[in-house]
Amino acid sequence: MIPSKLQEYLSALIEAQIKLSVMIWGAPGIGKSSIVESCCKQSDLRFIDLRLSQLAPTDLRGLPVPKDQQSTWLPPEFLPQDGSGILFLDEINMAPPAMQGVAQQLILDRKVGNYRLPDGWFVWAAGNRKEDRSAVFDMPSPLANRFIHLHVEASIDDFRSYAFANEFSDQLIAFVAFRQDLLHKLNESENAWPSPRSWEMANVLFAAGLDIAPAVGIGPASEFYAFMEILDKTPDLDQVIKGNTRIEFPGEPSLRYASIMGLVGRAKKTEDVVNSFNWLVERAPAEWVQLYATDLFPLLRGRGELAPVHAALMEQPNLKAFLMEFTRLMSE
Repeated sequence: MIPSKLQEYLSALIEAQIKLSVMIWGAPGIGKSSIVESCCKQSDLRFIDLRLSQLAPTDLRGLPVPKDQQSTWLPPEFLPQDGSGILFLDEINMAPPAMQGVAQQLILDRKVGNYRLPDGWFVWAAGNRKEDRSAVFDMPSPLANRFIHLHVEASIDDFRSYAFANEFSDQLIAFVAFRQDLLHKLNESENAWPSPRSWEMANVLFAAGLDIAPAVGIGPASEFYAFMEILDKTPDLDQVIKGNTRIEFPGEPSLRYASIMGLVGRAKKTEDVVNSFNWLVERAPAEWVQLYATDLFPLLRGRGELAPVHAALMEQPNLKAFLMEFTRLMSE
């Protein structure tokens, strides 16, 4: 499933208070831990991220201490004692078998040694796949059978939604939208390679005027800079959002992506959106108008601005017709 669907599924588990243990599988850099943390924030839950590969069995079970001429286990301070939240066992299959064996008791019985997990806590885990050049161990069948297994893959639509919501560079979003094969592409010959996580790092570097190759690799970075060189031919989008509909919509696919992503990034006011839609409906093929709406509407919904924008669009007959057709297509 794609990241947005995974988040919906996990949120439904929280809403229904289903305490089954969850195992999330996916390639490195897709954002598995970020999705889980987002679910915690959305549901106002605590989030504890344990990297089992960095722990020894005694770190999880606790240390033996004498008590009444017997040894008892003193639990570690990082395990929750009360409240509610998600105990997230990240990179679980990078942990050696002995560590996975100790974790199995926590996953199955919700306890380990003398420690018992409070009732309000969920136990979820995540791991990478063998085919992704990850240094993973086989998960024992008894442990695997304790989980419900969810598989997540990269999604260009979800990446664009996330990038717009977090104000990534328009140019970077447009490039990844144009070269979708570079959203996630493991390169075994380089340490740096493109993934949703590394594009987020690249955005930070680009904003600071630094080379993005250390984040995404030399090849993708070179293609991005070549893409940047043709962006001078992009229409004057600042004029578009001011209401100038005489400007031609470009014919080159890369410039079309840059135009759409640039307009989404400039959608700060209702007037900006109305003017952009008027230009696109008049000048652009229908599929590019739909792409603008597909990227824009989730962004506006997240900012709580969708209702007034929708009302303003419905006041104009040509835009009303588009919205009704777009709604019909989305419901099919």
